Amino acid sequence: MWLLNSSVGKKVIMSVSGVGLVLFLLFHMCMNLVALFSADAYNAICGFLGANWYALVATVGLAAMVVVHIVYAFILTIQNKRARGGQSYAYSVRPKSVEWASQNMLVLGIIVALGLLLHLCNFWANMQLVEILHKLNIHVDAEVVKNATNGVNYMVETFGNYIYSACYIVWLAALWFHLTHGFWSAMQSLGVNNQVWFNRWRVIGNAIVTIIVLGFMAVVVVYAICPCVGGHC
Repeated sequence: MWLLNSSVGKKVIMSVSGVGLVLFLLFHMCMNLVALFSADAYNAICGFLGANWYALVATVGLAAMVVVHIVYAFILTIQNKRARGGQSYAYSVRPKSVEWASQNMLVLGIIVALGLLLHLCNFWANMQLVEILHKLNIHVDAEVVKNATNGVNYMVETFGNYIYSACYIVWLAALWFHLTHGFWSAMQSLGVNNQVWFNRWRVIGNAIVTIIVLGFMAVVVVYAICPCVGGHC
């Protein structure tokens, strides 16, 4: 099959999965911003999602996209190094931020992966996973089950720890470089070679990524400084 066997097909799959993950991050960021205005509204959203079938389907889909994205990134990195003698893409108008990210993708990738694991441990494991275990009749402490939809409470606990807050900020900074580099690469993979449109899409992509990262950072910083925001206290 062309998509699976050809180098171009692999790049398309990686690009599409990357775009899907960016759209999820945009949704997740908007959802998190609700917590700055109303803790009750944010917890209601957490309850609406939780371990319901539609949320579980979305979670499985997201996990699949993450796995596909990582696997294909690994495969393409090896192929590109072999084909180009260790050289990355050559492009005359490549922005400096993308060039730096391209040269440090291994470190950025490790930081992004570790940040994702930290986020899953701090939030998903205490929320949706708890609900899943409870629905499967696997014993979970009653108090833990009760707090499974209290997302704001976990924000206060996590971001109130300045070490965690610093780790999240570093993670988000690495994510910004990763996404801006990924967007530049995706444009090439999807055939946007015209310099005018390439530059336009690059500006749009960088703006979206910056808004996403700043939105997440705002939640981290605000809850680190003022845990009572949104009427939590």
